[in-house]
Amino acid sequence: MEAGNTTALPPPPPTPQGRPPASCRSFATSLFAFLLLVLHHAPAARGVRVDVVRWDPSTRTAPAFREAPAFRNAEDCAPAAIVHIAMTLDANYLRGTVAAVLSILQHTSCPESVVFHFLAAGAADREAEAAIRDTFPYLDLSVHRFDSGRVRGRISRSIRQALDQPLNYARIYLADVLPLDVRRVIYLDSDVVVVDDIRVLWEVNLLGRVVAAPEYCHANFTKYFTDAFWADSTLASTFAGRRPCYFNTGVMVVDVERWRKGGYTRRVEYWMGVQKRKRIYHLGSLPPFLLVLAGDIKAVDHRWNQHGLGGDNMEGRCRKLHPGPISLLHWSGKGKPWLRLDSRKPCTVDYLWAPYDLYRQSSSPFLEE
Repeated sequence: MEAGNTTALPPPPPTPQGRPPASCRSFATSLFAFLLLVLHHAPAARGVRVDVVRWDPSTRTAPAFREAPAFRNAEDCAPAAIVHIAMTLDANYLRGTVAAVLSILQHTSCPESVVFHFLAAGAADREAEAAIRDTFPYLDLSVHRFDSGRVRGRISRSIRQALDQPLNYARIYLADVLPLDVRRVIYLDSDVVVVDDIRVLWEVNLLGRVVAAPEYCHANFTKYFTDAFWADSTLASTFAGRRPCYFNTGVMVVDVERWRKGGYTRRVEYWMGVQKRKRIYHLGSLPPFLLVLAGDIKAVDHRWNQHGLGGDNMEGRCRKLHPGPISLLHWSGKGKPWLRLDSRKPCTVDYLWAPYDLYRQSSSPFLEE
């Protein structure tokens, strides 16, 4: 799969038509390329032990964001195929969601053809919905209510509390929640920024597979499951006939129609039931996806998920960028860039997220060694 445009830093404020001059875009692209080169070789900054800050719904006030500009990134966008993107809408991750949406709109050739589907649950998320609509008044979006009761009895405690929230499992139910006319969707976590044209990822040929995602076959696959799992020959045999590889479920292209027809929701739920009876993994919604799909997905170029920038799930220590081109940056792991920036002890890679931050109270952070 070939990538689209090169990575680019957010350009200067747009012209009245919403598009910066070509000279500014060229300068921003060169600047970002230089910054990437520095980050690839810079030593990692000191880690900061932070986790998601829980938003207090009693205040009835969601974080305030600056209104995003409207982008016009191509001269001719008619007719342009609709791109469907699904994300969860969690008030505690709202700052990340806003940054992700802005990055997509800024780098997509025809942003007006992108439709966002947000999965939300709870009263607090209604405040988040209002904030999204105020920040992106021109955005084509819909909010779908996810019944968290569907997973409460299936969730098993994992190594990090944030992974145990019902919305973390909503990606399993995309085929049930999205309208029937949505046949394909890109699912994205809220801690990503996209620095390439999302249409390139959208147009990947799934070759009959139900999911496309970057695949990492060099990773130690066995570590995602307990010794009890591998000691049980019946359980371990689920991978018979497959060459299972790790993939991150925070960036996926999903054939929703094929998912429905194949009953994949029930397949994932089955393994969640096994986990309740016999602990076979330690993470949240990822392992049951691996049990069902590992070794049977369409592999996508690694540039579409430069993941792990949030560090590990326990400490969230700083990490450097992986070698190679980048189309999407993903702060998976415990450390989130907005929290580390606010602490004034950010990791170096967090400066790649900062230009997309529309939070009104954010200030220019500095690095403390």
